[in-house]
Amino acid sequence: MKNSYPIVLTPDTVGYVVYVPDFKINTEGDTLTEAIEMARDAIGLMGIDMEDDKKALPVPSEMSAVTKETENDIVTLVDVDFAEYRRQNDIRSVRRNVTLPSWLNFEAEKSGINVSAVLQRALKQELRITNR
Repeated sequence: MKNSYPIVLTPDTVGYVVYVPDFKINTEGDTLTEAIEMARDAIGLMGIDMEDDKKALPVPSEMSAVTKETENDIVTLVDVDFAEYRRQNDIRSVRRNVTLPSWLNFEAEKSGINVSAVLQRALKQELRITNR
């Protein structure tokens, strides 16, 4: 799911402090570009954690509802594709039990084939996943 969330960028001594009101989180970046990237990353991380915990993602606030704390604050939107964020960043390995005929397992071991790697390639092919 892709959505756009408002953020508030506050100039700091070095860079910007970022507040994401819909997620009630802060982050920062040394440049405006880095601060926006960090906001996207923070939103993506919080979003997939919420999805994993079976919590609903917040509905994005209207930009007009977001208030500036200082005159120098910048209010803008950051788009996040949660499915893409998960694909790009959730790369932890998960242990699965796989049942194989003993003769096939023997042949794979004898040939030095990494069964996990073969299974990953086959699943990607079956699911038509071309990136990663």
